[in-house]
Amino acid sequence: MAATPPAAPAAKAAPAAAPAAAPAKAAPIQPLPPIFVLNSLDASVSVIDPVRWVETARIPTGKEPHHLYLTPDEKSLVVANALGDSLTFLDPRTAQVQRVVRDISDPYHLRFSPDMKWLVTAANRLDHVDFYRWDGQQPTLAKRVTTAKTPSHLWIDARSTTVYSTMQDSDELVAIDLATQVITARVRTGAMPADVYGSPDGKRLYIGLTGSDSVEVFDISAGPPRNMALIKTGKGAHAFRGAGDKRHLYVSNRVANTIGKIDMQTQQLVETYPAPGGPDCMDVSADGRYIYVSSRWARKLSVIDTVEKKVVRQVNVGKSPHGVWTLAHAPR
Repeated sequence: MAATPPAAPAAKAAPAAAPAAAPAKAAPIQPLPPIFVLNSLDASVSVIDPVRWVETARIPTGKEPHHLYLTPDEKSLVVANALGDSLTFLDPRTAQVQRVVRDISDPYHLRFSPDMKWLVTAANRLDHVDFYRWDGQQPTLAKRVTTAKTPSHLWIDARSTTVYSTMQDSDELVAIDLATQVITARVRTGAMPADVYGSPDGKRLYIGLTGSDSVEVFDISAGPPRNMALIKTGKGAHAFRGAGDKRHLYVSNRVANTIGKIDMQTQQLVETYPAPGGPDCMDVSADGRYIYVSSRWARKLSVIDTVEKKVVRQVNVGKSPHGVWTLAHAPR
């Protein structure tokens, strides 16, 4: 029987190896924030899942919610309930109701100033614009400015110096000094001016003429607003949304059932997309490809592919859908 070979001398113990690092955990996938659609004649907000493209909730609001705006701290989406004389605050990520602020007179349209000090509302049926001081939580009325017939939409310049308001039924544009709340200019516009949008360089205003087929352009670089161009886009030119590239601007043509794309450098209409059912307010997807638009007379949210130039889906919502907004939007 063969002898067993002698054991090798014990080797000096090696230092213990450091424990292997745990594999890095993948960051949790964050769900896309919802798309909000205001149902003006249902006194509600439809909450749309932008992945499954279904309405996941319908939230009651005050009467006639028309427009909505994000608070400066981006923690609340404010729904203005015109006939409800109230503001409904929603979480823009979860769609949970946070609170309701009452005794706000006929807030048809609203905007926060870029310096975060003011909330301005247009009382469409009562012919005044209200200026509220904003402390981050509560609006406090500072002054009510009587304007002209049917103030419609508002724009505040980037320096927080001037508020511009269209007068839907007196065919005017009014400029109001934000610090003193004094009207500084009043100029004539075309028929039934609605939405108003300021160019990124702060030199021009675009006004949708709902009673016509065009967008009116005003020079605001010095002195009172001065008419400088008229861009034919389609009947019932109404609401605006920037395309996200700081050059192009979308306008909904409610009667023509189209959305036009304006080049703000050349003041020309460069594209037109079909938008059935009376297109109204819009938002634009974060990548800039899709337009989300309320089809006012069809009770739907329509999604338009700007590459394929067609409607690619529709979601049923409530009566007379108006304002549309999502946190996952193209750069403003």
